Amino acid sequence: MTTAAPSAPPAAPGSVEATAARLAALLTGSATAMSDAGGRGDLEFEPVIGLRRLGRGEPPVETWAVDGGQITVADARCLVVTAIRAARVRFRDGECSLEEEGDVRVHVLGPGEHDAARASLGLAGVLASDCAVDANLVRDRWEWEAVERSIEDAVPGALVLVDGDLQPDWRIPSSFLSRLLDRAAERGVVLAAVTKHSSLARGGAPLLGQLELEAATLYGTRATWWASIGTVRRDVGPAGSGIQVVAARLDPDAPFAFRIDLPGDADAEAVLSSLVAVSDDAAFPGYPYPLAVADRLAACPGWVRSEVRMQLDDLLDRAGVPPEVRDRAFADRHALMERS
Repeated sequence: MTTAAPSAPPAAPGSVEATAARLAALLTGSATAMSDAGGRGDLEFEPVIGLRRLGRGEPPVETWAVDGGQITVADARCLVVTAIRAARVRFRDGECSLEEEGDVRVHVLGPGEHDAARASLGLAGVLASDCAVDANLVRDRWEWEAVERSIEDAVPGALVLVDGDLQPDWRIPSSFLSRLLDRAAERGVVLAAVTKHSSLARGGAPLLGQLELEAATLYGTRATWWASIGTVRRDVGPAGSGIQVVAARLDPDAPFAFRIDLPGDADAEAVLSSLVAVSDDAAFPGYPYPLAVADRLAACPGWVRSEVRMQLDDLLDRAGVPPEVRDRAFADRHALMERS
């Protein structure tokens, strides 16, 4: 008589074993419920996501790209000094014809600073009077200001690329985006947003990773493809057409596909085909290289923090704020304790 082997005891909650078991169930499960873990619930998913081949089209007559960077200059917990900049680049005829790092803008943020911070953003009449301001909103504000300038500077037929999704911070009313999309349409410019790391999920697991595996099985490992994911039903864009959300792999050597947001009335396949033509850089295959350049320009390395902090300290000296007062406010106590 064979005795069944005793089953392993259940893993303790919070253990590595329990976490691994849950991840295995999510990543290999068969659940099909769609969601956006980013917290926005206004995306209506397609009932069936169908993969389609994607060809290479002609590059846009001009490509603009906008990205932002930020760094904490000083942190007193109740008060934070943050530095933001938004960079723009322009590519024409395969060459970068403009690199604009963007001005470094410095803001004081904190629970008691919302009124002053709202005023510093120049969005009077746009933000709600009780709207809280944090670094995400500040960065979004100046990135979209750079997008707005790019739409005005672009030639008809141009493509303006944004890092992230095609929705400003939730605190900025949808009328702002609607006006921006209407203006882009008036000028014959297409606005598109590319998300590096999407929060879209199916069955709790990353959706784009699943689509990448399905496309490799269907078309082979070097295929370029796209798929319609859903629509954001907001009264934005020409005739309130909303925003269409797609996934696309833009180069045969691309390690990843990306989420791409487009105006609801755009010809998705045509726009994506032209995007393929500016996504074949050897260093970043499958990611639009104008955005890669903008990302590099917008980054705020340590020297930016040091420079802003020195300027800030000099101005505080002139204002009569003693160094010991500043040190008590902004000293990194964790670093001091770890060093001792």
